[in-house]
Amino acid sequence: MGSFTFKKWNIILGWFVFSIALMTYWSTVEPTASFWDAGEYITTASNLEVGHPPGAPLYQLMGAFFSIFAMEATNIALTINLMSVFASAFTILFMFWSVTILLSNLVEKNDTLNKNNEIAILGSAAVACLTFAFTDSFWFSAVEAEVYAMAAFIMSVLFYAGLRWEREMFDPRGDKWVILIAFVIGLSFGVHFMGLLTIPAIGFLYFFKNYKKVTVKNFLIANVATVAILLFIFKLLLPMTLRFFSASEIFFVNSLNMPFNSGTVIAGLIFLAVFYFGLRITRTKNFVKLNTLLLCVLFIFIGFSSWLMLPIRANAGTVINENNPNNARELLAYYNREQYPETHLFFGPQFTEAYVGLDDNNPFLDDKPKYEKNLETKKYVIVNDIKNAKQNFEDSQKAFLPRMWSGEHNANYMEITGAVDFVIKTPYKEEAMLVEEVKKFKEAYEKGLVDSEDYDAFLRNFGDYLDIQKPGFLTNMRFMFEYQFGYMYWRYFMWNFTGRQDDIQGRYDKLHGNWISGIPFVDQMLIGPQDNIPTDALDNKARNTYYFIPLLIGLLGILFLAKYDKKTFWVLLVFFLFTGLALKVYLNERPFEPRERDYALVGSFYVFAIWIGYGVYALYEILKEYLNPKVAIPLVLTATMLGAPVLLASQNWDDHDRSNRYTAQSMARMYLDSIEENGIIFTIGDNDTFALWYLQNVEGYRRDVRVVNTALFATDWYIDDMKKKAFESEPIPSQLTHDNYKYGSRDYVLFNEIDTDTININTWMDWVASDDPRTMYQIPSSGQVVNTFPTKTFRIPVNKEAVLKNGVVALKDAAQIVPFIDVTIKREVIYKNRLLMLDIIANNNWERPIYFSGGSFGDDDYLWMKDYLQMDGVVYKLVPIKTPVDKENPFDMGRVDADKSYEIVKNWDWGNSGDPDIYHDIETRRNGLTYRSNLARIAETLLNENKLEKATDILDLAMEKMPVDIFAFYSLLEPYILGYYKVNQPEKARGIYEELAVVYQEKLLYFSSFKAKEQIDMRREIYTDMERYRAIVTVLIDQDSKAYAEKEAMKFNGYIKLFPYLYSPDEGITLMYETSETQSTEIPTQASLIDLLESADK
Repeated sequence: MGSFTFKKWNIILGWFVFSIALMTYWSTVEPTASFWDAGEYITTASNLEVGHPPGAPLYQLMGAFFSIFAMEATNIALTINLMSVFASAFTILFMFWSVTILLSNLVEKNDTLNKNNEIAILGSAAVACLTFAFTDSFWFSAVEAEVYAMAAFIMSVLFYAGLRWEREMFDPRGDKWVILIAFVIGLSFGVHFMGLLTIPAIGFLYFFKNYKKVTVKNFLIANVATVAILLFIFKLLLPMTLRFFSASEIFFVNSLNMPFNSGTVIAGLIFLAVFYFGLRITRTKNFVKLNTLLLCVLFIFIGFSSWLMLPIRANAGTVINENNPNNARELLAYYNREQYPETHLFFGPQFTEAYVGLDDNNPFLDDKPKYEKNLETKKYVIVNDIKNAKQNFEDSQKAFLPRMWSGEHNANYMEITGAVDFVIKTPYKEEAMLVEEVKKFKEAYEKGLVDSEDYDAFLRNFGDYLDIQKPGFLTNMRFMFEYQFGYMYWRYFMWNFTGRQDDIQGRYDKLHGNWISGIPFVDQMLIGPQDNIPTDALDNKARNTYYFIPLLIGLLGILFLAKYDKKTFWVLLVFFLFTGLALKVYLNERPFEPRERDYALVGSFYVFAIWIGYGVYALYEILKEYLNPKVAIPLVLTATMLGAPVLLASQNWDDHDRSNRYTAQSMARMYLDSIEENGIIFTIGDNDTFALWYLQNVEGYRRDVRVVNTALFATDWYIDDMKKKAFESEPIPSQLTHDNYKYGSRDYVLFNEIDTDTININTWMDWVASDDPRTMYQIPSSGQVVNTFPTKTFRIPVNKEAVLKNGVVALKDAAQIVPFIDVTIKREVIYKNRLLMLDIIANNNWERPIYFSGGSFGDDDYLWMKDYLQMDGVVYKLVPIKTPVDKENPFDMGRVDADKSYEIVKNWDWGNSGDPDIYHDIETRRNGLTYRSNLARIAETLLNENKLEKATDILDLAMEKMPVDIFAFYSLLEPYILGYYKVNQPEKARGIYEELAVVYQEKLLYFSSFKAKEQIDMRREIYTDMERYRAIVTVLIDQDSKAYAEKEAMKFNGYIKLFPYLYSPDEGITLMYETSETQSTEIPTQASLIDLLESADK
């Protein structure tokens, strides 16, 4: 095979692996919106709207292009999902060509290219690329509308361009590749910053090409320089440019009285002039490298120009306009993600600041100025009081490289690294009660009777009296290596090249989310006994095992490359580290994130897959010493193809096949179909918001409903949007003006008791909305003046006529309508989002139905009105009918209009939920908790009303759409067993019971195979499953025949005996239809856990 032939087959095979990837992803792509951010990306792309910071304008522009190929609105999601499919397939194409370049370079340095090693190079590249194509994390992103697929494509193109530049660097016009690299770097800012992490690797390609002799000195300088270039582009070049535009805009408008946007135009003209004259001068004077450098910077800006879409569309007033970046200053804030809480990478506070007070010497910090356009003065004005606007907690709790920084995850930090130490402050050491309390607490902790949550609660309660020792530098480093590198990187890495336990998010335990290998003795060392693993764990479609084969091939490739090409080894190692561990340092993740974060690390897995290509070629080099190359090549390629890509594809297909799955779309429909016409719904998170946005904005479904995300409702730009008409939805009813809720105004209001009486909510709102000095309070320590609310109790009047006229309450329930609702606020502070929610309540006058999504259970999430809810489908409607929450079942909120809910749920589109041929991912199954709970309550109410036929319909519907074996999450199935007994269908009741009994028996048997210490550690899981098992047996005792119930009770008692250190034998179920008292789950205080463990394991 000559070089021309190699070139031809390099192209052919490149497109061949591209085709395999394309067909795979197209076959498994989700046909509509999926959970999390996908709904938002599809919506903002198809309509060219402004999504969440830091933005993805190029992604949205490309998505808008792809969406024009949709034949109808319901296909738009598929076309944008297909954009990820194509981006991922092109990633594989450019990866293939990159690997063939790398392997060719290695062979040329150590041997002569010939037909045999050229075939081996092509085959090795194919194995490497197909392996990466079928890895867990990359495949996940390839079949949904998210930025990570396109980001991986940009990364792959950048690395390929870097390799081409390295080859042609000294050729005439060879620098065209570095210009392309600069342009693609600029483009990457319009998708995701992942592509920038290729820069250090490209920098080393340049270094090794230009410095044949590598010394310690120039090597260290090269390392510093490559990182400096990355930081310059990411943290200086573009941010400083945006700052220049922002400062120019404010200067020309405020100082020179020029029109709005004139400063931005002038800054743009200055930029054009600088580049024009700079390029002209450097070309005239033959400053080649400086000219090339200027061109690179220019092309970065050209690539970055996709960001112009954001202010253009923000000024167009799109329905979704997050952060409203309509001018240069707001665009800078958007880039810097100022919407989100500030994080400190190199120096800052740690989680222990939650336990201490303000710093004695510097208790407050100034805020950044927030500019807004004043249309009357035609100037930008600062709207917030920046002086002493932020609290500064004790500087003693700050540290260098603070890895344990989040005050919302204190208990989890201490669970991983151990509890922080503390002593009583000197002024309180003589307080006998405090000393005794601290002594008892420390003794309980030593005995193992206090967990991390208890420890956190203690420190929050007594922190004012304690000197709390912050985590030291070594503790922070331990957390970084153990959790951030170990759990949040290495675990994900091993998922992709060794195997994965299941698709349930890991919580630092042995039961879920770990990596496994499929080799029993190895997995036993990792996660415990491999005998008696429950069937539902073995049948989890995400349980994938690769037996270390891809990993070992990659490790061989690393050793082979390190031996024969140390320079390329370092290039790839830098690439690997920056897209892996360095990214973890930057992200500084908390325990635990809302979901698994493996998809952000595909760059690192991409590099390891390249090493797999080296490993395949290394096997060929080894075998050709013993076999004819014509035998060695097919033998190696066949074995590695089966051991890596084929194995990964066969294992991963079932849990990555999203074809024909519509469960996220159906969830959104369920929410909207549960809401009456022109309703307002308060949502909380991503999944109960973005999917609804998608249905309304893209498919045009139920555009009369106003979706109000309560997290975003704390921002002025979002409130502004809510006060505008959107499609058929009228603006929210509100009396607060923009000046009342602008940034820095009423971010929170303090309780300042003026009246102990209950006042009308309108009076209460008038007080809060007033700027009268009598309604304000000056905080003595900071001098900040804040608004207040005068009483914690206010009254919402109920106009019965309006309630009935507008259908808020059905006529049949008219007698239950109360004349007013008294609300008692249970906090000293109300934040802006709750204030605006109350503003809607005060000004709605019962004209529009108001709903809560039910995504949380805090009293404030329901505006302290949980006693006035009605469950309609999957949402909770605010009604003037009092239904006190049962303290025994606090999650069963609100009354149930059984007939109305029956009609709602019977008309739901379930989106092929329950179909055994689709993959029900963890989010689909988790949503089943809500569906099961609500349907059970509907069935229970129908039973209480003696509507047995309807109750049966609901029970059957739940079991059809949420089968036990598919949806798992067994905790809410007890009502269905009882329900079927009540409707006189004992066979169905027994069927569910027996299926559940087997589940609990298998789990308990599995737990019993752990050592006593491990059983103590997982006692919560054991108690939970045992008591759930007990509950369903108790149903049999109450409802089934004596013989059947006694037989099942005896089985249950046998499982009690498996855990002698957690249960005593007499805590089983008696055979006389009476249960003994349930054992407390607390360990007896007279014995420590250590004592138990030592006695158990002797």
